[in-house]
Amino acid sequence: MGWSWVFLVLLVVGIVTLIVVLVRVFAARGPRQTPHRIGTSGARELLDERYARGEIDTSEYDERRQRLDGAPDA
Repeated sequence: MGWSWVFLVLLVVGIVTLIVVLVRVFAARGPRQTPHRIGTSGARELLDERYARGEIDTSEYDERRQRLDGAPDA
C-alpha cells in the first residue's frame, strides 16, 4: 500500500498526457484560417474576391490580372 500512490500518480499523468496528445492531433487536422499570403498569390486572391463581390468590373479585373501575371499589355 505504500507505493500504490506512485502508480496512481503515474496513471493520472499518463491519461492527461494522452488527452493532450489526442487534442493536438485532432486540432491539427481541422480547418485552418490563414491570412492572405504575401506576394502575387495574395494579391491575386484579393483581386478575385473583389471581382466576386462586384467591386470591380470585368475589364478592370482582366487588366489587373494581366499585370499581376506579368503578361504584356495588349
